[in-house]
Amino acid sequence: MVAHLTHVPAPDGVAPSPQYSHVVWGTGRFVAISGQCSLDAAGAVVGPGDPAAQARQVFANLRRCLAAAGAGFEDVVKLTYFVTDVAHLRAVRAARDEAFGPAPLPASSAVQVAALVGPDLLIEIEAFALVPTAGDTDGGDSPPPL
Repeated sequence: MVAHLTHVPAPDGVAPSPQYSHVVWGTGRFVAISGQCSLDAAGAVVGPGDPAAQARQVFANLRRCLAAAGAGFEDVVKLTYFVTDVAHLRAVRAARDEAFGPAPLPASSAVQVAALVGPDLLIEIEAFALVPTAGDTDGGDSPPPL
């Protein structure tokens, strides 16, 4: 299949980052995944106090949610990380890199929050994806018209 997303690591005049793409666009069906926390299928917290275990569970949950929409990590255009401590971003990045593999990284934002929905939760991540549809072609080399 021809790529349906275009990733721009750093536009002219913007400092590059190995952690995300500054701009991502494409064509397809829009999918929004609600913020996922480190809860198992029964609703129990996985890895209380362990940001690495929680990050792995969050990405496992994101994978399941994306699959339910016929998508995968290669279709993700935006991730938003909510962490109770920015120090947890190291664990988030490790789990993200494992989940995404060699796929280009999406655009992303990270926000430190005072608390999440449960006292043992350290990380929440939401995702936006574009899933290719019949007739989708390459995202193109130039941005879409304004």
